[in-house]
Amino acid sequence: MNELVDMLVSKLGVSEGQAQGGAGLLLNLAKQQLGHADFSKVAQAAPEVGDAIKAAPQQESGGGGLMGMVGSLASSLGGGNSELGQLAGLVGGFEKLGLKPEMLTQFLPIILTFVENKGGGEVADLLKKVLGGGSR
Repeated sequence: MNELVDMLVSKLGVSEGQAQGGAGLLLNLAKQQLGHADFSKVAQAAPEVGDAIKAAPQQESGGGGLMGMVGSLASSLGGGNSELGQLAGLVGGFEKLGLKPEMLTQFLPIILTFVENKGGGEVADLLKKVLGGGSR
């Protein structure tokens, strides 16, 4: 297990798979939003983010249930990259992992702290820019 997953498991009481998948969902969103150059700074500072992204559940477009409907609605209103569409994708991914949607707000500060400890404030600020998380 890597250090980020260890932190999430110990602080949130989630399983190893849930920790890695949940972190992967958030980090994959950051990767999509930041672009290659900025995200490579994050990946250099904390190489384990790549493993987390690989462990994230695949997001289906137009899946069933309420989140599929929200995602489809969001896509029709502003494309798949709209904030609502991104939120629907994250919530759906967390649900696939057996995590409640409100766990998103518990994962985020731990991931930001981890990245800041590994790469400093500048690298953490790149993630905060796209994922939120308030000020340091």
